Amino acid sequence: MSGLEQPRTSHLRAGILAAVIALALDQASKLWLLYVFDLGNRGAVRVTPFFDLVLAWNVGISFGWFQTDNQLAQVALMGIKAVAVIVLGVWMARAGTLVATLALGLIIGGAIGNGIDRFLHGAVVDFALLHIEIGGKTFNWYVFNLADVAIVAGVAGLLYDSFLGVPAAKAP
Repeated sequence: MSGLEQPRTSHLRAGILAAVIALALDQASKLWLLYVFDLGNRGAVRVTPFFDLVLAWNVGISFGWFQTDNQLAQVALMGIKAVAVIVLGVWMARAGTLVATLALGLIIGGAIGNGIDRFLHGAVVDFALLHIEIGGKTFNWYVFNLADVAIVAGVAGLLYDSFLGVPAAKAP
């Protein structure tokens, strides 16, 4: 094995581990909130003055865009997600830095987690709501889940790696 292949192999293992951890935390949180905590029957649960647990079924894509209950559209979204995961996996296998590999692993884990929801429930299970009150008005962020957090963290990692990461060594 060449010197270049060893770091890529260890990076790939770290990326796969990041994907598995993101997926496991996402699915465990959703299963617990749905079937143990029974969030669906509790309604909104205030956790802090700026954070509530609420159950939202997202039949659209990111941020609830393109909402549809159409079965064919749900299958199409799952197909697009499957292709995206494959492309991201190839990118992860070829990534040159640990940061990029971990970031791609987080995105893959989050995408698979939301894909599992769409397959099992026909919608993505969202439950976290951030909000703030200013001048008597309440401003809400979109309801999200841990898969979404992993995806956003992964994108932030890719941006960091692209703009601020250590540049690749130049060939002699």
